Amino acid sequence: MVPMPSAKHHGSPFTPLDFQLVLLRRMADHNPGLVEDARRELGVSIAEMREANRRWQAMLRSPRSRSAASRYRLILGEPESVISRRIGDLECEALRWPVPLWPDLRFEVMLAPNGAVWNEWLVRAPGAAAPELRTLDDLTAWSCTVDEAARAFAPARPLEGTAPTRFGLAFTAPDADGVRRECVAEFTWGLLQRGAVGSHG
Repeated sequence: MVPMPSAKHHGSPFTPLDFQLVLLRRMADHNPGLVEDARRELGVSIAEMREANRRWQAMLRSPRSRSAASRYRLILGEPESVISRRIGDLECEALRWPVPLWPDLRFEVMLAPNGAVWNEWLVRAPGAAAPELRTLDDLTAWSCTVDEAARAFAPARPLEGTAPTRFGLAFTAPDADGVRRECVAEFTWGLLQRGAVGSHG
């Protein structure tokens, strides 16, 4: 992880560092230890992380709120890449930005033809090595993205998350002994937070 300057205080522009604190704040319920380590690496306090999240929520609820795509461009700058992607009959755009906390990941915003945002989450960076996901033991926190887990343990059934930034997958996968078990993997902003193992599949 790359250390960055301390977060801006109230009244200052919302920065890329502030946005990373928002990502972390949403992950703290599942992995407080990892979030604490990342926060210290960034050199910010708990209060600064909470303030960044408060300001983010205020921006989302503001009656003068920008479109999501404009908001990300304002905060994160111009995307590192803009990729055309066809979904069914629609030609969409995927905007991607680097995230210093996770150098091998990119924050992706998927835009519909009318400019509306369909999805916002973390994906693997082009050229970065994907994790080897063979057993349930490989499903460690922050190890993989939604699409990587879905491909590795297909067929996977998507589950509605408890919040807009949360997402779930249900699938069966072998444990360390080769016994197939049912699993529900929980993701925040597209990054794995935990996998709950159930009965034999």
